[in-house]
Formats: sequence, C-alpha cells, structure tokens
Amino acid sequence: MTPDKEPGTQKLRDMAEAERPREKLLLKGRSALTDEELIAIFLRVGMKGCNVLELAARLKRAAGSLTALGRMEAREISRCCKGIGMAKAATLAAVFELGHRAVKENMARVDMGSPAAVYEYMAGNLRYEQQENFVVLMLDTRRHLIRSSTISKGTLNRTMVHPRDVFREAIVANACSVILVHNHPSGDPTPSKPDRELTRAMVAAGSAVHIPVHDHIIIGAGLPPYYSFKEHGLIHT
Repeated sequence: MTPDKEPGTQKLRDMAEAERPREKLLLKGRSALTDEELIAIFLRVGMKGCNVLELAARLKRAAGSLTALGRMEAREISRCCKGIGMAKAATLAAVFELGHRAVKENMARVDMGSPAAVYEYMAGNLRYEQQENFVVLMLDTRRHLIRSSTISKGTLNRTMVHPRDVFREAIVANACSVILVHNHPSGDPTPSKPDRELTRAMVAAGSAVHIPVHDHIIIGAGLPPYYSFKEHGLIHT
C-alpha cells in the first residue's frame, strides 16, 4: 500500500496477486485465509472508500463475532453493516447455512449418547437464542440421530411443551429413544423447578410408550455450557 492511501482504500488489484483472497485460497488452501478474507470472497467487491477486505472486517465487527454473523438471516446481515446489500447478504446467509448443514450431517453419524456430543450438535442453533426453544432428538438403536424436531418456541423465560407432542414425533420417526434439549436465554443452564417437573413427566410418558428419554440437556451461554439431567443422576437409562 502506498503511504498516501488510507487503510481500506487500496483496491484488490493493487495488492500482490498471492495476497488477494481468492488467489491466496487457490495457492495456499482455505485454512490459510483469515475470517475476513473468506468473507471477502463472497462479498466480491467493496464500496467507495472501502475495499472488500475492510468491508468484510466491518461486517464481522458489526455482527460481534463470526458465530453471531453465521446465525443471522439475510435481512439481518444487510441491516448490520452499510455497504452490504441484499444480494451479498443472501449469499453469506446461504454459505453459513450450508456450513451448519454439513456439520449436522456429520454429527448425525455420531453416537449421541454423550451430553458433549449433543451440545456440539445443538449449541450453534440454541446457545444465543433469545427465546426458549424445546427440541427433541430422535435416536435409533445405536443412538445415531434419525432426525430432530423443534416442538416449541417460547417467550424469554417460558415454553409450552406437552409429552404427547414429543412422543407423537418419536413414534412417527420409529425412534428407539429420545433426547430432550432446550436453551436458557439467561445463559445459565441450571434447571428450574418447571424444568425438573417437565423432565419427570417426559420420562414417565416415554416409559409408557417404550421410548425412553435418554437425557435432557439444557444449553446455556457461559460456564458450564450445558446441564445434563443424566450426568446429574436425574435420569436413569
């Protein structure tokens, strides 16, 4: 960059070819690129007075983190940062969704009997949700995921769930067991009294229809990152 140019004003064509994001990826592989360089590839162009790398950096800063950006819908991405139109926002939203789906596809072949595995699978969707979401994971005989279903989306601190809704889904999926998952928007995964009462009702209902509840995981946003009813001896399988 020449001394008389302000940061962010240098055009990509003025950069060394090996340092341009797309060329760098082809030369060194995708892992060699920074978050901003990867984002820049999908943004393609910047805006007046701001090259595409600086625009990518501004977008990441405005979102707060790469994780937060990856959770945004296209309209949220567009509103997040000046210079991001709907076409660019839609491209980024699609890319992040493909990444989420690839992770889920891989996790579907993992033994979900471990609370840590359940957390890894669900945290990206639930960790920063501002409302309670109640999800049921339906498992086969090897505790591999058949599919998941969101049973309820609630208010900031309450969600309405009935055992019949959970086990209707499990019966249709021919599940051998289920894992219950919900998030606490407060970030603290410690179960409340209603959480404990709901878990007891779910375990009893599962026993009645011979589809046991393997675990109930509450996802938070701090440390500890989750609470497992099974790990705390409140569910026995």
